[in-house]
Amino acid sequence: MTIEIERRFLLKNDGWRQTASAPQRLQQGYLSVEKERTIRVRIIDDKAWLTLKGYISDVSRSEFEYEIPAAHARIMMDTMCPFKMEKNRYRVDFGGFVFEIDEYFGDNAPLMVAEIELPAEDTEFPRPDWLGEEITADGKFTNAYLSKHPYSTW
Repeated sequence: MTIEIERRFLLKNDGWRQTASAPQRLQQGYLSVEKERTIRVRIIDDKAWLTLKGYISDVSRSEFEYEIPAAHARIMMDTMCPFKMEKNRYRVDFGGFVFEIDEYFGDNAPLMVAEIELPAEDTEFPRPDWLGEEITADGKFTNAYLSKHPYSTW
């Protein structure tokens, strides 16, 4: 079993764009959006994954991820996923860590969130000046919740 330890933040400004990678376009569909378990289909370009996540704490989740044929993912997305979203993802290296910045589209625009994966829940990391309020414990900002309750409806 893999454990994902992740913290999420709003952004204060666009300073991160100076060192960001080119964006990747992500399409995500959800088969389950329960707090205790999330089942997601993700498509990036011509690759796809099925991901199962289980709740451990606000910061940590069990995670099982499997690459699947993109054609299967598109069928799942079209026929089995009632909740969907699209976003661009940028990578920003800062102080030996990687921040992933998600720029949401559609009903979740103009939301932008920074995520950082850590080796342990208590790992210290540098905070760039563009990093804003921490939202890790606020379940409304999870991708699963946003797929069902878009940001524009809050």
